[in-house]
Amino acid sequence: MSSLKDISWLDDLPIAHRGLHDLNETVFENTLSAFSRAVEHNYAIECDLQFSADGVPMVFHNYKLERLCGLRAETRSKMAYELTMLSVGGTKDRIPTLKAVLDLVDGKVPLVLELKGSIKDDHGFAGAILDDLENYQGKVALMSFDHHLLRDFHELECPYPVGLTAEGKDPDVFFTHEEALTYNISFISYSIDDLPNPFVEGQRKQGKKIITWTVTDMAQQTHSDLYADQITFEGFEPKL
Repeated sequence: MSSLKDISWLDDLPIAHRGLHDLNETVFENTLSAFSRAVEHNYAIECDLQFSADGVPMVFHNYKLERLCGLRAETRSKMAYELTMLSVGGTKDRIPTLKAVLDLVDGKVPLVLELKGSIKDDHGFAGAILDDLENYQGKVALMSFDHHLLRDFHELECPYPVGLTAEGKDPDVFFTHEEALTYNISFISYSIDDLPNPFVEGQRKQGKKIITWTVTDMAQQTHSDLYADQITFEGFEPKL
């Protein structure tokens, strides 16, 4: 049996950004419908994680609920049961828990989970995700822009691959990125708009897997292929 830390699978399948949605026309991002479509099309899945007021990992991108749910409130101000009752985009889909997504995907395709951090109330966030993942039989990777969450995973001896989400081409930002590498980072998810750059090129030469976000057409996929191992995509059907 391969180790949970194994990251060799990361470049096997294109990664559907927030699931295989249709740019929020009828199938909305980060919903069970979008994840079901990704499974059906055999794409890996990227999704975002927020932390409910009662400490439950929820699958949702924004810190505020207004854009997708029409509610003027902070996502983290709501209890998990309240969030799971909110319609996403006026559809039948509700904001799912991480556990609901794990039950749906059930190891059929890989999952890349991005934590959306808030340093003032992230205590227990990383640990709660690892608790949800316990006994999950499937390929999983975790990532975040937020270095304090990468540090938390490192201190918890996370058994899964952990990656840095990053952007920028200014050399000054590369020093910040390099700080994250001290937390045993095994892959990097980088903005397609900021490639190529010396930081990513150097890390790839050292053996780190590189994925890109967010690729929106074939031209960007071709560009990504020059500098990275896999794409995170939306809005088109990528070549395999």
